[in-house]
Amino acid sequence: MNAQPPPLHSAAPTRNWWERNWKWFLPTLLVTGLVCLVGFFVLLFGLINGMMRSSEPYQTAMQRALAQPQVIAALGEPIEVGWFIQGNIGTQGSRGSADLAIPLAGPHGGATLYVVGEQTAGTWHYELMIVRIVGQDQAIDLRLPQERQAPALPEDVAE
Repeated sequence: MNAQPPPLHSAAPTRNWWERNWKWFLPTLLVTGLVCLVGFFVLLFGLINGMMRSSEPYQTAMQRALAQPQVIAALGEPIEVGWFIQGNIGTQGSRGSADLAIPLAGPHGGATLYVVGEQTAGTWHYELMIVRIVGQDQAIDLRLPQERQAPALPEDVAE
């Protein structure tokens, strides 16, 4: 009989990939997921911010604010726009509405540019376009004289 005796030390059962690598793979997976989630929100914020900055109400308000001597005197130059624009803009066909609060800053202080407007038949009409300087009670109206005196839209057009 040529029977061999069993080995004294049996080899440990081989572990599968997960059992061997979970200690580094799980944290890597969590960090990667977190980075992707943060990246998604940064991208979403950038897209929304870019859409707001390219809108006609934003562009018009910024052009007027940067050309207004009272705003330049109060804030100094250069005037910079803050990153976080608050509000909303919505358009549907030739109609739309805008309600924005745009932070401004200059060497002499800060301000907020408020814009409220309606779009009718493709044309924007501004109900409010003012700059409020931090620490001052008086607001600077940026609307054109004809916009200040424009009558309210008729009920059938405003709806």
